[in-house]
Amino acid sequence: MNYVKIKDMEYKRILKEDVIASIEKCLSKVENATSAKDLLDARKEYNNDSEALGTMVRLAHTRLNLNSRDEFYSGEMDYYNSALPEIQMYDIKFSKAFLSSPYLEDAKKELNPLIITMMELSLKTADERILAEMQEENKLTTEYGKFVSELTYDFRGEKVTLGILRKYMDDNDRETRKEAYNALGKTLKANSEFIDTIFDKMVKNRDKMAKKLGYKNYVELGYNIMQRTCYDKDLVAIFRENVLNDIVPVVTRLKKQIAEKLGLDEIKLYDDSIYSKDNPKPILDAQGILDAGKEMYHEMSKETSDFIDMMFDSDAFDVMPREGKWTGGYMTFFPLYKQPFIFANFNGTTGDVDVITHEAGHAFAYYVGAPEMEPELQLGGMETAETHSMSMEFFAWKYIDKFFGDQADAYKYKHLFSALAFIPYGTIVDYFQELVYENPEMTPEERKALWRDLEKKFRPWQNADGIEYLEEGTRWQYQNHIFQSPFYYIDYCIAQTIAFEFLKLSLEDYDKAFGAYIAHAKRTGNYGITDLVKLAGLKSPFEKGALSEVATFCESLLDKLSK
Repeated sequence: MNYVKIKDMEYKRILKEDVIASIEKCLSKVENATSAKDLLDARKEYNNDSEALGTMVRLAHTRLNLNSRDEFYSGEMDYYNSALPEIQMYDIKFSKAFLSSPYLEDAKKELNPLIITMMELSLKTADERILAEMQEENKLTTEYGKFVSELTYDFRGEKVTLGILRKYMDDNDRETRKEAYNALGKTLKANSEFIDTIFDKMVKNRDKMAKKLGYKNYVELGYNIMQRTCYDKDLVAIFRENVLNDIVPVVTRLKKQIAEKLGLDEIKLYDDSIYSKDNPKPILDAQGILDAGKEMYHEMSKETSDFIDMMFDSDAFDVMPREGKWTGGYMTFFPLYKQPFIFANFNGTTGDVDVITHEAGHAFAYYVGAPEMEPELQLGGMETAETHSMSMEFFAWKYIDKFFGDQADAYKYKHLFSALAFIPYGTIVDYFQELVYENPEMTPEERKALWRDLEKKFRPWQNADGIEYLEEGTRWQYQNHIFQSPFYYIDYCIAQTIAFEFLKLSLEDYDKAFGAYIAHAKRTGNYGITDLVKLAGLKSPFEKGALSEVATFCESLLDKLSK
């Protein structure tokens, strides 16, 4: 296949009127179908048009992320933010007609059952009654995204982006870390009115959508929007109890040991990413990390070798921070070109290597599985997609000396420990959202108090006392997912526990484990996460007590790596 460089992909706005006309044409074919084949042909045409639209929207969004000051793509996203909810109303009409067709039962024989389930869920998440609120949500999330991407922080006489500030937040010197966190807190405090106001608008707008659709609150609607087909709020509650009972005690015990080794009376928020007196750092610069990543994937397997060549041939990485570039990192893909793209902000920390493993894990799963799969199923649920990325992080251990030299074991220790310690934090993020959306009238102060209470419960080993503004319970205010992707974050936690199982298998028989991983990646969205876990020979994290063995394994391995 001939790949196109990302910068050379042709962009052209797809007009709302043209999309609607196309959907109406497909809708007419469904309504006038005389066989299951007619029904399936109409769906294929509908999906082809949807992929064309999705490609252009993703291109506009990505190019705006690369430069938030680009007025053209800012205008394009303003257009889509208004147009997409209107288009979605016609998507709903198509789904309703498809699901009510007299030929549906025969058509089902040719379709993965999950496609029907997802169509049914989509009917529960959008309606003309909430068109204005859907448009408002798009407007608010874009406004928030542009705000945080343009925000700079005063640090040692310079204005730096959050991506650069994070480097100092992870520094080996405690005073530097403290200074960086105070710089973060000071800037957030100066913008607290905007942050509190826009989040309050988001919460109330989402609550309004839910109630117009007949939901008690936004929680169930949020789950349906995430298209969770095999687990619900009750299973997440069991997972949360597993975290509290099995993960939190182990992390608390290990954090106490770290504090003793570092000679600290207590672990502050700015100490939480530190696992030794000298945190490991990559021995390579940005280009060196990219080159080492290419070498690693060439050695790993034929599939990964072909994949990484495609990524480099198509210039599918943009990893250097700069003013106006949005914060964070992600993998996206452009359906018409069958190509993934990785967006990141390197800052000289271990996180740079994680981009080459984590985000490339997403991209690899798309490369080996998604292009030949039905569009609705391409990467599966977010928790499924995150198993691809987090597991690839651990399969990279075999080659990690390429990036860290004689600090390889120190990196493994930090990587595993931080992954384990992340689960309580990620659980807080999800639980916080659940409680906020169950109580949408909470004031900003009540939300901050809620965050402090959850921190004490799930992360009792550390506190933010003495850190400007952050001590008030505002750590959540620079967690973009809370604003832009409600209920996404628990997916990371679920996936992390599954990735630990792949790690365990890889230490027993690497080749066998990696073969199982590739098979898992190729299945992607063809199955729900609970079935995917079974097919991979792993354990479900939703069973009571399921994380006890995971916690024991991690604690034992960390003990070995620390010696």
